[in-house]
Amino acid sequence: MKLAITGKGGVGKTTLAGTIARILAEDGFTVLAVDADPDANLASALGVPPEEARGIVPIAEMSDLIAERTGAQPGTMGGFFKINPRVDDIPDELSYKMDGIRLMVMGTVKEGAGGCICPESVLLRSLMRHLLVRRKEAVILDMEAGIEHLGRGTSESVDAMLVVVEPGARSVRTAESIRKLAQDLGIRHLFVVLNKVPDEDMAAVMAYLKDFEVLGSLPYSDQVRRADLDEAPPFERADAYVEAVRGVVAELRSRLDLTEEA
Repeated sequence: MKLAITGKGGVGKTTLAGTIARILAEDGFTVLAVDADPDANLASALGVPPEEARGIVPIAEMSDLIAERTGAQPGTMGGFFKINPRVDDIPDELSYKMDGIRLMVMGTVKEGAGGCICPESVLLRSLMRHLLVRRKEAVILDMEAGIEHLGRGTSESVDAMLVVVEPGARSVRTAESIRKLAQDLGIRHLFVVLNKVPDEDMAAVMAYLKDFEVLGSLPYSDQVRRADLDEAPPFERADAYVEAVRGVVAELRSRLDLTEEA
């Protein structure tokens, strides 16, 4: 199972990504969780202690590694560098391990204003292609908010993309933009997960989403909010929320026709 989770900023995609990763690990999956959001918070959602999370060095900041694999220094433009660098060993060497989950933090990729494909972006895209195509494991990719990541194509090889939608027209419009770009990339399965939609608004939100496949709905949870304040994982604090996510995972696996092994 290879998933990319996306949506408008602030809709709860990182909380969902971390909870799905914990559920799959508990179910016996070997999980690789990739934080591809420049505003990296997946470690907290997974339950990595704050002091240890601060010590995780993003791949994009490993200048020696980038130079070694691409043949060019980070931040440079022009010249020649490898467009297919070796990346097969990076997940095992440079990931944080906890409870059946390996976490990688990609960090921020900065591209030249003229559209230059810089060494950092080449390495990260090659790494994502390797992780999402070749490795036999569950991969949970927490994308940056919005649609820019789809322009870079880092999620083009996933089995499914989950778009988290809150009640509101702006969140729905972002989902519509994501769907268009996902179709351009050839992503076959795109699903919506509703978050914090009150019962009285459900019919109106579903009317907006009539052309989407909706996997399920997650409740508003004070336990999730408090877990966030305490830098604790919702998986260990928010029982009702976790059970709702379990339902989403079960529905996802059913629609993808996945058995016990992804």
